[in-house]
Amino acid sequence: MDEKLKQIKEELTKKFEQVKNMQELNDLKVAYQGKKGIITELAAGIKDVAAEHKKEFGMQMNELKNEFNEKFETAKAKFEEQRILAKLKEDTIDVSLPSDKIQMGSKHPFNRIIEEVEDLFVSMGYDVVDGPELEDDEHCFRLLNYYVGHPARDAQDTFYIDEEYLLRTQTSSAQSRIMQANKEKSPIRVICPGKTYRRDDDATHSHQFGQVEGLVIDKDISLADLKGTLEIFAKRLLGDDTKVRFRPSYFPFTTPSCEVDVSCFKCGGKGCSLCKGTGWIELLGAGMVHPNVLRMGGYDPDKFTGFAFGTGLDRLAMFRYNIPDIRLIYGNDIRFLKQFDEAE
Repeated sequence: MDEKLKQIKEELTKKFEQVKNMQELNDLKVAYQGKKGIITELAAGIKDVAAEHKKEFGMQMNELKNEFNEKFETAKAKFEEQRILAKLKEDTIDVSLPSDKIQMGSKHPFNRIIEEVEDLFVSMGYDVVDGPELEDDEHCFRLLNYYVGHPARDAQDTFYIDEEYLLRTQTSSAQSRIMQANKEKSPIRVICPGKTYRRDDDATHSHQFGQVEGLVIDKDISLADLKGTLEIFAKRLLGDDTKVRFRPSYFPFTTPSCEVDVSCFKCGGKGCSLCKGTGWIELLGAGMVHPNVLRMGGYDPDKFTGFAFGTGLDRLAMFRYNIPDIRLIYGNDIRFLKQFDEAE
């Protein structure tokens, strides 16, 4: 057996010296270490070795395998280096050619409007909070006073994951979570910007869009506080000349409820195609927090009052930056995004 191992070692030394490329190297490995390779079959013969010689035989086989693997890796590294050198020799780079101009990105209008809104409300004493995009039915609907069978719960408007979970349709779902986390603590002054999802897709709507929800809860909060806050909000973002009007409306989680319009930024309230000749554009929905919502959130409606408002960040960005189509915000067209870099 010793003579046979010695013979195999001598053969391997010669064969590794004769190998010319990676293909021949791989063939050599198959011939010796494949399923029917010389070393493999020799190792399988350990069962026929006398018991007192098995240990020595095993050590010799391991030594042979290690020697083969070492020679294989050395040859492989040599061929890999040759391949790289050959490729470098073939590939030529003309360093005198002018480089391609890389177009630098700029801050996205969606991020810009979020930062502007956050800066404004933080300066007014609000906290910025977050909420889950994957929401449950309880926080997105039930605790916001949406009755079972309400149209907003329809599958044609909402992306349901299963019977319990859905992609949130509004950042208002943060209201119930914030109130449950604080219960009777006041004041609460928060905004919650983030992504929301609905089954919409046209020039002014997207299946994924941004919203910002505002919530204030304290003792003796009135509708006058809401009106004053929203007037500051509109004028600060859209200009001091912006006029604001409030129209009665309905939302399940507020009462009384209102919709807030602003004078058209394009025509200044004179009437144009954008505002459909009315001089006004709808900006957001708002109202006083419904007593049922306060109660389910852990607040006594006889002691506490509050207001809430919500607006689309995409829509607000359209007004703020004069963007004609909401789909431009998500198109990633460098020509569109470049305009905001130039505006700085």
